[in-house]
Amino acid sequence: MELTLYRDEAGFAELRKDWNELLQRSTSDTIFLTWEWQTTWWQHLGVRRGDLYLLAARQDGRLVGILPLYLTQEATGKTLQVVGCIEVSDYLDLIVEAGQEAAVYQAFLAWLAGPDAPAWDLLDLCNQPAGSLAHTHLPEMARGLSWQADVFQEDVCPVIELPHAGAEGWETYLAGLDKKQRHEIRRKLRRMERDAPDARVHLIEDGDDLDAAMDRFIALHRMSSPDKDTFMTAEMQGFFHAIARVMAAQGWLHLSFLEIADQAVASYFCFDYGPDILVYNSGYDPESNAQLSPGWVLLSRLIECAIARGRERFDFLQGDEDYKYRFGGGDTFVYRTLIRRTVDGR
Repeated sequence: MELTLYRDEAGFAELRKDWNELLQRSTSDTIFLTWEWQTTWWQHLGVRRGDLYLLAARQDGRLVGILPLYLTQEATGKTLQVVGCIEVSDYLDLIVEAGQEAAVYQAFLAWLAGPDAPAWDLLDLCNQPAGSLAHTHLPEMARGLSWQADVFQEDVCPVIELPHAGAEGWETYLAGLDKKQRHEIRRKLRRMERDAPDARVHLIEDGDDLDAAMDRFIALHRMSSPDKDTFMTAEMQGFFHAIARVMAAQGWLHLSFLEIADQAVASYFCFDYGPDILVYNSGYDPESNAQLSPGWVLLSRLIECAIARGRERFDFLQGDEDYKYRFGGGDTFVYRTLIRRTVDGR
């Protein structure tokens, strides 16, 4: 197996043609590992954090693995992290063709143990989805090199398994909810229709001013809570604008607003990728029509839309907030693998 190391963004350009094709052949095909997400994250959030180490594995000229890493200096030593780690990428992994995991993992570990790798103390593989083989296979392989390896559950991602599309899809979904929650959703939808008959869901489409829409979303996001206001720094606003443009160009953006009297009062920033709708972030104006529960109404309509589009899952992504379960989410798990070089393993 041939390994190629890229040390700057030219590596992203070199791998662009084959990157997403490899991702689709892997068991971790998620929007956060696409070439578009990884490059945008690196350009806006990663490049100032450390040095890029982009490792590609090829078998007989065929790309079978990508290990996108960057090296940072932490208080505990030199740490290699996956591009996208930690704060804004909900699922991350090594990108490996299904069936090639053992060979590619072995090649990557051999490189990490060899003279061409940078000096490092910790390999931090965050946000690994439950279906990843990395958190089940890599630790034992690393221990074979006399390295310390630990795996722990990092978070949960509640997911709704959606019913098949069709005239009865929405009702089938509601029937699967707790009776109290089903009644609550219907009550809030009826109240919105009665008290705000001009309310509408506006899904951003081609031809809309995306930058202006993102400004509206960011304003609603920052209004939502002090924590969200603090999170949405100028740097993060630049990333959100950039990722929205990139995702929209691919047809993956699902940005929506609930408008009452032509005023946006709630918003969801989602992605439409493969069979899934992924709920990435949200915002609402707590001073506007709070009695009508606009966030809940918009979320209900988005689930209804996802069913009508034939999507299979409605993924709330990381976090165990109560509303996710009230809408029928069931936990899937996200793991973190930490591999430390020991004295014997140097």
